[in-house]
Amino acid sequence: MTSIGIDIGGTNLNFGLVRNGQVASLVSTPSFASDATLEQTLEYLAAHIRKIFHPDTKRIGIGVPSVVDVKKGIVYDTQNIPSWKEVPLKDYLEDKFQVPVAVNNDANCFAMGVWSTFPADAKPETLVVLTLGTGVGTGIVNEGKLFCGANCGAGEICGLPYRDSILEDYCSKKFFTNSGWDSKQVDAAACQGDPKALAFFDEFGRHLGALICASMFAYDPSHIVLAGGIANNYPHFHRAMEAYVREHFPYRKAIERLNLDICTNDNIPVIGASLI
Repeated sequence: MTSIGIDIGGTNLNFGLVRNGQVASLVSTPSFASDATLEQTLEYLAAHIRKIFHPDTKRIGIGVPSVVDVKKGIVYDTQNIPSWKEVPLKDYLEDKFQVPVAVNNDANCFAMGVWSTFPADAKPETLVVLTLGTGVGTGIVNEGKLFCGANCGAGEICGLPYRDSILEDYCSKKFFTNSGWDSKQVDAAACQGDPKALAFFDEFGRHLGALICASMFAYDPSHIVLAGGIANNYPHFHRAMEAYVREHFPYRKAIERLNLDICTNDNIPVIGASLI
């Protein structure tokens, strides 16, 4: 089956032509201009879909960083796209391309993409994917199906109160910038064994451990996968993160049974969007 998966980010839009679960072609382009009108953004989106649209394309799936009415395909208050307050994206694109269109939250699409990478005989019963980037997104796949909640917000645990703010501020790139660090620079310093950089990642790991605990309390997952740009720093923070979980999560058997891993495949968001 051939489908198109689209990942709408604040920096880039990624369009993938996906055949049998593999990306056959990929186009990445800068995201919409901040002052673009709704009409301009939709025309821009459609123009780039046309570039990879193939005659045997059966459907289009789109991941958007916002709240979505999944049944109607309406997008509300999209982060980083000021003109997207209430967008009937499904109807617009189905009219343009005459194929079924599905719209969902970007973290949910990412989770579906990660779920697809597991062998058929080893699919997770309950998978939680935490995307660690500019912010934090959470997607949940339960018994092969996305769990979105009533308003597509089931994964928004990053908004839980934590210390003087919320979990997202301590578990994303915001923690680096708010502390005066650049994530790439601190990674390079940690790779060189810089004590301050390593101590910083230990602190970050403990905060991420709190997010892992929240995920375990909320969803009781069999698998948790860390994704997004910060997942590449896993060697620097995983020990502190795991130590925090062992110290603060009360159910020993759940910790023993938990499978914790990372995903750094850049194609996963578009593959996941093609599957929703």
